[in-house]
Amino acid sequence: MFSGLSSLVIDDVVDEGERIVVRARTPRDTAVCTVCGASSERVHGYHWRTVAEVPVGERRVVVRVRVRRLVCPTRGCHHTFRERVPGVLDRYQRRTGRLSSHVEAVVRELAGRAGARLLAILAVSLPHHTALRPLLQIPLPVGRVPHVIGVDDFALRRRHRHATMIINAETHERIDVLPDRTADTLETWPREHPDVGVVCCDGSATYAEAIRRALPDAVQVADRWHVLPALSSADQATERWSRVQLCVDRLD
Repeated sequence: MFSGLSSLVIDDVVDEGERIVVRARTPRDTAVCTVCGASSERVHGYHWRTVAEVPVGERRVVVRVRVRRLVCPTRGCHHTFRERVPGVLDRYQRRTGRLSSHVEAVVRELAGRAGARLLAILAVSLPHHTALRPLLQIPLPVGRVPHVIGVDDFALRRRHRHATMIINAETHERIDVLPDRTADTLETWPREHPDVGVVCCDGSATYAEAIRRALPDAVQVADRWHVLPALSSADQATERWSRVQLCVDRLD
């Protein structure tokens, strides 16, 4: 039931009805000084830390742990520090590592308000802005820059403000968003990613010039979304011109 607390010594478990309180203490092992890294067993004092653990059934679990405050034995340091138990008593955390991973998994899928509502059903009561904190702490994945990219502009505010989006032309995944659609801004990005070999873009001369200056060896191609309307317009223009010629022939 309390497998996540195996690194602690559990002294007592009290059933208080709506919640279960676990009283525990840290094992009498040496701890590492947070300043110089020396090991210490000299106890300066004790204090209590309270953290939330994964619920049991529909009841909350609260863990109260007696933590030692130790003195560093190194001459010139003599720093006092609190011992830590990784995964259970992380610094500045009010939840165990196991409960934090559960909260992170929920908010990763549902974000703030919806995640907070589901967590409440699971007996983990958190405000939506608190539930968002684990989501904001998740490091962004570092994606590999593909060989073929797509470049196009879009309107942040129609007719007033535009930006440039860079995508993976093979998987259609977004790679980056540039704050405007000028040549100088776009030129900076390919210079930082010289492995790009093919660039798909529209017929913009601004984008073409930026890519030519940054990646002179890259192949520029027009994407089909822009090619097909252009061909359709050309076909319509050809058809109109044929009709005009037919009318002129009839008049003659």
